[in-house]
Amino acid sequence: MHELSLGTWFIHITTLFEWMLAIVLITRLGEIRLNPGLKWLALAMLPNLASAMAAITWHLYDNAESLKGLVVLQAALTTMGNTCLAIAAWNLFRTQDQKL
Repeated sequence: MHELSLGTWFIHITTLFEWMLAIVLITRLGEIRLNPGLKWLALAMLPNLASAMAAITWHLYDNAESLKGLVVLQAALTTMGNTCLAIAAWNLFRTQDQKL
């Protein structure tokens, strides 16, 4: 199969760590502001993080045909994650003061 370039690996790995840092920071901000909606947003980010881990695992094993199920898992986790993020964002919007 196709091997990833060093630059692509760098982007994959740094994006994974960036997403984890974002989850931690959003959770902490939710605690500071006493806003449970932010904690829900951070929780909603987890399926997308798991999706990224599935993709990296598949690439780590050189896109092996025997691990093709990881591609299906990644697609399902991405769909679930995007849905969860949309609901969490709507919840944040709904619970915020509408004062401008």
